[in-house]
Amino acid sequence: MNDKSNQSFPDIPISPRKITVGIGIALAVYLGFSSFYTVPAESVGVVLRFGHYHDVVDPGLHFKIPLGVDSVTEVPVERQLKEEFGFGTPGATFTEQVSGPREWELETTIVTGDLNTALVEWVIQFRIENAFDFLFKVRNPGDALRDVSESVMREVVGDRTVDEVLTIGRQDIEASAQTKMQEVVNLYEMGLRIDQVQLKNVNPPKPVKASFDEVNEAQQERERMINVARGEYNQAVPKARGTAERSIQAAEGYALQRVNQAEGDAAKFKALLAEYVKAPQVTKRRLYLETMQEVLPAVKNKIVLDDKAASVLPLLQLNAIEGEGQ
Repeated sequence: MNDKSNQSFPDIPISPRKITVGIGIALAVYLGFSSFYTVPAESVGVVLRFGHYHDVVDPGLHFKIPLGVDSVTEVPVERQLKEEFGFGTPGATFTEQVSGPREWELETTIVTGDLNTALVEWVIQFRIENAFDFLFKVRNPGDALRDVSESVMREVVGDRTVDEVLTIGRQDIEASAQTKMQEVVNLYEMGLRIDQVQLKNVNPPKPVKASFDEVNEAQQERERMINVARGEYNQAVPKARGTAERSIQAAEGYALQRVNQAEGDAAKFKALLAEYVKAPQVTKRRLYLETMQEVLPAVKNKIVLDDKAASVLPLLQLNAIEGEGQ
């Protein structure tokens, strides 16, 4: 053990020149690597020289002055960012996208215009339009945007009743909130563009949620019954109209038939009258014969008498006629 501990490493001769060359090479390598930087495709680079704004560069490979003279901040101008209120989704791509879970209930509790309370969860989607304004015009622009969004949402919801917020007024609230947020963002020169404001879950407070659900179910049942009644109406009314139209057409056809028949009978009578006027006796006899021709075939028993016969009785077989009549 003592022999090994007494052994010493061989001395490597290092001259001051080698030390200087090594330092120079290391410094050159450092300066070479620190003089170039790459800006991602969805971002721009904001160059600061001695801490002051110098330029905005596009994506790609760029040169900068090393040793801390130039510093570059990447700003994702092509990426759509979002901030969530009252909830949070995993995998946030923006530092101020989600607030702490303890603040969610406070964020979502909003007083409506009729002095009721609603729990409103929403999300805003936005883009960075001006990198310089985003970095230098407002301190902590992400937090400032959250404050602006919450203030505007409370104003918009506060102008409406709780029924509008919970049911029919969602789209109007989203559109109004987006317009007002953009106006405030432009006023503060934050360099942002609000793309969308979307309401997620809108619920009544927990103490009255059960009652509200019952009212909502009653309204849905009313709508269902109205739709059923409209369906029956749409089925019965066209059927009744079709039946009425068919009856009207049948009546019109019957009326036309009767009129044509009456006109035909009248024309026939007029023609017969004209012939009767010309030869009354001949026409009278012809009418008599035609009538007998129609009547006699329907008579079962026929008796033909001579004008000189004194009585009909000797010729009648009363028993046979009575038997045939029975």
